Amino acid sequence: MLRDAYVLSRPQKLFVVCSAVFLTALVVAEATASKFFTAFELPVHVTILGTEFTAVVMTAGVIAFPITFIVTDLMNEYFGKAGIRFVTLVGMGMIVFEFALLQIAMAVPTAPISPVPDEAFDAVFGATGRVIFGSLTAYLVGQLADITLFHWLRGLTRGKHLWLRATGSTFGSQFLDTFIVLVVAFAGQLAFADIVAITLFNYSYKFLIAVLITPLIYLAHWVMDRYLGRELAEELIHQAEQGDASPGTSV
Repeated sequence: MLRDAYVLSRPQKLFVVCSAVFLTALVVAEATASKFFTAFELPVHVTILGTEFTAVVMTAGVIAFPITFIVTDLMNEYFGKAGIRFVTLVGMGMIVFEFALLQIAMAVPTAPISPVPDEAFDAVFGATGRVIFGSLTAYLVGQLADITLFHWLRGLTRGKHLWLRATGSTFGSQFLDTFIVLVVAFAGQLAFADIVAITLFNYSYKFLIAVLITPLIYLAHWVMDRYLGRELAEELIHQAEQGDASPGTSV
């Protein structure tokens, strides 16, 4: 006897879409993090730990990574600590999966007609291996710090001031994330002063982005409310708050 196809509810569809956006941005950020680019020249020279810097240098991973800020805060809001922790653990698994696929891609022989030679491919994605290893540590620490700060601020403000918990949790967690991944990925390749400088440049950028994307978080919040319906949206948020307050809540 044939059964009716399972139909996802609106909250389930929303969870899948948010997870997909989060994981895509995460994997792209990891894959592109080994490239450094000059964001802009500094109007004055800056000295950090005795080293002079004339430009702001950041990793290309900062292009995609801010998207994860938005999604993390939205999933915190609607699906609670358990929901975003689950996606965080899935994200860690996908980073490992990405690393395994890259190792296979580097190991297979390159065809003579390949437009990308072995040396160029390995130079890009070989460095990604260390970035991924550093990211696993930094990502776990940063995400858990973000989740903890978000819900602490939500309890402190009694569910009010979305902008405060969204930006406050990001500020507190992203310095740890940025510094840890750069130390693990580039220690021995870059001077410590360079690592500190790039950390500060990347963190300043993330700080600015966290402020600038606040209107986008409110816009996304409004769109999700409209999609779910006001009553269902409020029920999800209430359940998320109740679940976060329960000591027995787990992934």
